[in-house]
Amino acid sequence: MTSGADTPRFSPDLVPAAAAAAADSANQPGGGDNGAIDTAALTAAFAVLTESHSLSHAQSRELQAMIGSLVELTREGTSVGDLKIANAALAEMAEAFRVFRPYRSVRKITMFGSARTKPEDPVYLLARDLATKLAAADWMVVTGAGPGIMAAGLEGAGRDHAFGVNIRLPHEEGANPFIAQDPKLVEMRYFFTRKLMLIKESHAYAILPGGFGTQDECFELLTLLQTGKAEPAPVVMMETPGGSYWDGWLRFLNDEAIASGWVSPEDAALFRVATTVEDAAAEILGFYRNYHSCRWVGDLLVLRLHTAPSRAELTDLNRRFGDIITRGTIRSASAFPPERSSNDFPELPRLALRFDKWHFARLRMLIDAVNECTGE
Repeated sequence: MTSGADTPRFSPDLVPAAAAAAADSANQPGGGDNGAIDTAALTAAFAVLTESHSLSHAQSRELQAMIGSLVELTREGTSVGDLKIANAALAEMAEAFRVFRPYRSVRKITMFGSARTKPEDPVYLLARDLATKLAAADWMVVTGAGPGIMAAGLEGAGRDHAFGVNIRLPHEEGANPFIAQDPKLVEMRYFFTRKLMLIKESHAYAILPGGFGTQDECFELLTLLQTGKAEPAPVVMMETPGGSYWDGWLRFLNDEAIASGWVSPEDAALFRVATTVEDAAAEILGFYRNYHSCRWVGDLLVLRLHTAPSRAELTDLNRRFGDIITRGTIRSASAFPPERSSNDFPELPRLALRFDKWHFARLRMLIDAVNECTGE
């Protein structure tokens, strides 16, 4: 409980700078109270908001910072239109968090592709069959809730393994029959909140041929992986054997973007092209063969594994990937105190390294190498 004497006081440090400055000026001699921030009132409001909920210190800190952002919006005289955008975006994220929360421990794949793909198209069947194979491996499938590749993924997964994150568009009639009326369907107004949830909640991605929307999702995903804004994950570009879609895309990437120096050659390691369900599933499931997950602990990047590498394997990893370490070595480790306190898979062996936070494609290569380790 956080009510009564246990309620944390509202910290002025968590109010945005302009609002905090106003609060300070109101407390100075001659400072008026016109529009000033009353931290006592904010403390009382926060106590009412949280009185029936047990919150950690970290949760309290973030909620207070959110209230501070609302204070800033109030002081700035934000327009009604802008407030509507902020309110709708927050409401959409809150609803999506609620829907996904019970399934956070389940691996998920997000599938992107054209809404115009017909059910008889071989690409539709490819997406459907990949979803079926992953659902059989106890993965869940996340797509939009419209037609085409979105319907293919949800059809293949089946309702028990399916999530739909729908975007409301004037020319679409609503969710496809494979997810309509399902409690794991989320309706959204904004593309940016939808893309956030499609990427945030998943552990792998399959991208099938599509138009502007598909390419937007493809390049945003690759940008997030390239810059470390998304956790490392497998990405497969899928099409049927003999298809030209990804071949043409790769020619553009190599001949224009990489050749001009705008993309590093190593960034091609962030994805794979697959033309069969078997190849795509092997890439996705193989990524988690030994690698489990990662997190930062101070300046250390911690890779959690199923099997610790042997001494010889660890020596080889340091020889091959020393270029992405700022100092020290890649070393074996057990769970660190912050991981133990949050019960963050403390039983798993770990590798710890001071990663340079720049070469994320090389980090992906390191994970591939770790997946080849047997501990022998």
